[in-house]
Amino acid sequence: MNTRIRVGIGGWNYAPWRNNFYPPKWPQRRELEFASRQLTAIEINSTYYSPQKPATYARWRSETPDGFMFSLKAPRFCTERRVLADAGKTIDDFVFGGLAEFGDRLGPILWQLPPHKAFERSDVAAFIDLLPRALDGLPLRHVLEVRHASFLCAEYLELARRQRIATVFTDSPKYPSFADVTGDLVYARLMRSESQIDTGYAAKDLDVWTQRAQIWAAGADPTDLPHVGEIVIGDAAKSAPRDVFIYFISAAKERNPAAAKALIERLD
Repeated sequence: MNTRIRVGIGGWNYAPWRNNFYPPKWPQRRELEFASRQLTAIEINSTYYSPQKPATYARWRSETPDGFMFSLKAPRFCTERRVLADAGKTIDDFVFGGLAEFGDRLGPILWQLPPHKAFERSDVAAFIDLLPRALDGLPLRHVLEVRHASFLCAEYLELARRQRIATVFTDSPKYPSFADVTGDLVYARLMRSESQIDTGYAAKDLDVWTQRAQIWAAGADPTDLPHVGEIVIGDAAKSAPRDVFIYFISAAKERNPAAAKALIERLD
């Protein structure tokens, strides 16, 4: 079951990591090579600001080992707009603009809505309909990150589940936090790492996240996390296993690689 759980960080080029994650004097051009062998996934955030060239995607793929996966944060031009339903061209330009170069390294695509974007059923439904479901014959997986409290409603859960799109869970106190599973995978972005803790999160908290990840992967819901709707306890004999992606993002960013490695060690 633990092979379905991937754990990582956001990006791989961050100067403080050269003091506590990368080996001394490790070449910056080889940081992805190293990081992808310590972690099982990385969320690429640079694509949020600007899509990269197909040759860049191909190079990133070539520097990572078999079994590794990237998540990609979709460009803000797709999601930071008054009418989401108008994003069709920017969505297609991004998805069909070179992502096929990732091949089997391509994991979920993250679509992050801005904090001011409230839930409007028709607009959100139209946006989800625009998301391509396949690329070169391979299925695509999409994840929606909502940051407005109006999404904390049964109507959104029904829509997301009907359209089979996952919703980000975050432990950030700044944004809506709910663990209702709405898609075929679980995607968590953890934002509470602390600089005074070597592993970012305390050992007891990492133990708890290990248990939660395993519960998610088994097809059930952790009962100790906030939910909008009914919690699915699940039957291990009947529940369908899920892929789980957990990323340590922002907060005490210098500690996030250590947090990810500590969680991977517990899962192993």
